Amino acid sequence: MISDREFFRRFGFELEIEPVQPDFLISETSEHDFLCLKMQVLEVPGHCPGSLCFFSRENELLIGGDVLFASGVGRWDLPGGDGDLLFEGIKKKLFPLGDNVTVLPGHGPPTKIGTERQTNPFLQ
Repeated sequence: MISDREFFRRFGFELEIEPVQPDFLISETSEHDFLCLKMQVLEVPGHCPGSLCFFSRENELLIGGDVLFASGVGRWDLPGGDGDLLFEGIKKKLFPLGDNVTVLPGHGPPTKIGTERQTNPFLQ
């Protein structure tokens, strides 16, 4: 998406994108060292292809991006989105991390995995 100037235009969005090539790619892994912070990288597509979450087991902390929000989930109606993949990824990859895990979403207030597992209207 970031290397194709016309990607969003093909879907009717009039966005000016200056294409770039990534210097490196991050893929799903059980542990990666980010500046001395060990994080598990989880691929949870659905909001967009290749959407990633970063989990610190030691800190019970998930940097969730646009995957899981307090009482919500990331949009899946944008180019490359897929609601079924998003819901499946949240239930299979994020819920098992533990109810006490704090989620820092890309927007809005922090939440807990347990709260979202029990009350999130999109995931019932």
